[in-house]
Amino acid sequence: MRDFFFLAFNNLRRRKLRAWLTILGIFIGIAAVVALISLGQGLQKYIDEQFEQVGGDKIIIQTKTLGPPGSATNPALILTSDDLEAIKEVRGVEDAEGVLIKSAPVKFKDEVEIVMVAGISEDYLNIFGDIEALKVIAGRQLREEDKFKAVVGYNHVFSDLWQKKAEIGNSLEIEGEEFKITGVIKKQGNPFDDNSVWTQKQVLADLLKIEDEESQIIAKTKSGFNPEKVADEIKRKLRKERNEKEAQETFSVQTASGLLETFTNIFAVVQAVFVGIAAISLLVGGIGIANTMYTSVLERTREIGTMKAVGARNSDVFAIFLIESGLLGLVGGAIGILLGIGIGKSVEYVATIYLGSPLVKAVFPWYLILGALLFSFIVGSFSGLLPAYQASRLKPVDALRYE
Repeated sequence: MRDFFFLAFNNLRRRKLRAWLTILGIFIGIAAVVALISLGQGLQKYIDEQFEQVGGDKIIIQTKTLGPPGSATNPALILTSDDLEAIKEVRGVEDAEGVLIKSAPVKFKDEVEIVMVAGISEDYLNIFGDIEALKVIAGRQLREEDKFKAVVGYNHVFSDLWQKKAEIGNSLEIEGEEFKITGVIKKQGNPFDDNSVWTQKQVLADLLKIEDEESQIIAKTKSGFNPEKVADEIKRKLRKERNEKEAQETFSVQTASGLLETFTNIFAVVQAVFVGIAAISLLVGGIGIANTMYTSVLERTREIGTMKAVGARNSDVFAIFLIESGLLGLVGGAIGILLGIGIGKSVEYVATIYLGSPLVKAVFPWYLILGALLFSFIVGSFSGLLPAYQASRLKPVDALRYE
């Protein structure tokens, strides 16, 4: 078998240009697949880490709107303090708190930007202050006595939201009131969070003249209780409190694991579409290998006849041509993997350095590399089956007479 590999390798080396042109179709497809899957794996890993930090015991309740939390304007849709109290009474809920979220114009010096302004209470910070969305990396978090103070998203201080970057101790103006910056929240990787401003909930409600609204309610499940079952109980409780029928609710109740599963399913479909597009290149590459091997059989008919005349069996000829086609796929796969790694890392570098996003990471698990190599070898071998079979069935006398 070693001799067959050696012979097949030498045959490909004698036809360098044709071999490289054939390999081209394979490595473009493999590179695209490896790059897309690696970026997808990186994004999936990042999302998994974020949900782990939020915690599997959290349940998120908000209104059913097309926009972000807090965008509902219909009074019938809005969650209230009564809903919050009802949720706290549900068996299995350790505690629950609401957050007020609104889009508002924020002024810094002579510039104005429309950003998300969120109002949170001291109790909210005590219960959920450990989640990534509230982790302060500079300055300090809000305190109960901080009436007109705020913590801001990453872009206010460390990016280009303002022409002249804000600093801790500077003031932002919201609805004519000055809010002194006390801290900066860790970068989240999306403008919605990184441009945000967080302040005391009651202060924001008074400022925006909001009487009774909870844009989003987060509940924490007691130890030993299943979050999914507790979420179902919350749904039943809120339907009763709001006088709504099942499947006609104006609110949504989701667990952290449920949100993760929804995202994973959607992302899997998107990734499958992209991989399917890349697979078209592999199909073209396979056709190229088959064409090359058929041409090789025709060119080497007399050589095949000589091999058989000196004792080569049909299986020997079949193995040589099959190994040649497999090597074409394998080499194309190896080059494609290297190219795919380069593309993935380049996209990650651009996203991190120039876009400042931690969402785009290229991850290359061992099974992705091994799977790409095996797949490219299988594509090459399968494409060479018929040409190899045709070569093995040639009769020595007819092959030697071929011109």
